[in-house]
Amino acid sequence: MNSYDQADIFGEETVGQRGNKYIPLSVRMRPKHLSDVVGQRNIIGQNCLLPKIIKSASFSSIILYGPPGCGKTTLAEVIANETDSKFVKINAVLSNVAELRDVLLNARKFGRVVLFIDEIHRFNKSQQDLLLYDVENGNISLIGATTHNPGFYVISPLLSRSHLFKLEPLSVEEISSVLAKAVHDADVGLGACKCLVDRSVMDSIAYMANGDLRWALNALETLVLSVPCGSVVGDRELKCFAQERVLRYDANEDDHYDTISAYIKSMRGCDPDAAIYWLAKMINSGEDPRFIARRLVIFASEDVGLADSRALPLATACFEACEKIGMPECQLNLAHTTVFMATAPKSNSTYMALNRATKSIVSHGAQEVPVWLRDAHGAANKKAGNAKDYLYSHEFAKNISGQKYMLTQEKFYFPKQVGSESSIVERMEELEKLRKELNAGKD
Repeated sequence: MNSYDQADIFGEETVGQRGNKYIPLSVRMRPKHLSDVVGQRNIIGQNCLLPKIIKSASFSSIILYGPPGCGKTTLAEVIANETDSKFVKINAVLSNVAELRDVLLNARKFGRVVLFIDEIHRFNKSQQDLLLYDVENGNISLIGATTHNPGFYVISPLLSRSHLFKLEPLSVEEISSVLAKAVHDADVGLGACKCLVDRSVMDSIAYMANGDLRWALNALETLVLSVPCGSVVGDRELKCFAQERVLRYDANEDDHYDTISAYIKSMRGCDPDAAIYWLAKMINSGEDPRFIARRLVIFASEDVGLADSRALPLATACFEACEKIGMPECQLNLAHTTVFMATAPKSNSTYMALNRATKSIVSHGAQEVPVWLRDAHGAANKKAGNAKDYLYSHEFAKNISGQKYMLTQEKFYFPKQVGSESSIVERMEELEKLRKELNAGKD
């Protein structure tokens, strides 16, 4: 395990230096014991499974899943320290099969080894397969860390042999408390700088971190080291730093999908304020506006539907605007369409009708097309009697012939009494009455 003393970390002029190697504040401040870990009460609180596993030192494999800076590496090091294990760390991005084989071979020579694989989702199937033998035989205690959903990126045999723990982003209060400790800690923190950091500055950094403690500690260190020792770090210094802030939002990763999910669910729930907020987050994080516009086109039919048929042409126009105009102007079109969708009446009746029809086909097979509805073009089709008994609707009163359009009649579409679809309910009742009258006349 890493250990630091004051001579290692602080030189006469440089903070965070160990020999010729710089050690970031976020690394120096990592706790050594479980009792010192901040946050994650959902997995390390009283009566939780993880502390029991650590106490008994009886685990074969653990997968830690959560966003950046939530404490995955910290927990891995703490587990190794608490179980008196040799800690071996590799990064899946930098390692190959040959290196992994060597690591596993060497790990078998020690009695108790925690093998920590950072970004384990980057390992392909063959690399993950290599781990199975040593995990199965207890040669290593594997701890894998990932920001991705393990169900999509970790092979099933490895998942079935692992305890899965989901870590949450740290709260503003939790991050702020660690920053305050770092400012005053003279051993591994920034206490040797003797700087006074306003509490409001620490709270602002904690807020900007979006749950990422590593980012917050590195930001604090940057601020403190940018001023002379003994200085006061206040709002002016923070303002200069905040101009460089970038939202955490990685394309094709969990935050990307979680945010679009929150956006859609906010519109579905008729909350324009929440929908606009998630839209603003995506726009300010550099999301492709065409991606958002495509989801609006889908939403228009899936969730608004016939309750307000203006939704689909509006969404289509928004998509076209994003294609032709682009950013930054098309964000106005996205906002316009978002508020319309969020406040529009909702009906998923057509979506559900399609699902019911699909289920019928899957369960019972597709019906044959009735002969009277088949194509009559061509001599062969006419000779077969196609469309011979077809009744042309426009030749009947109110354009209703009463003819059947399925061999086995089934009902899939159930209109809702909401928005413009209410008029469809009345129309469907009228149509049903006319059909019954026509069919009664035939009898």
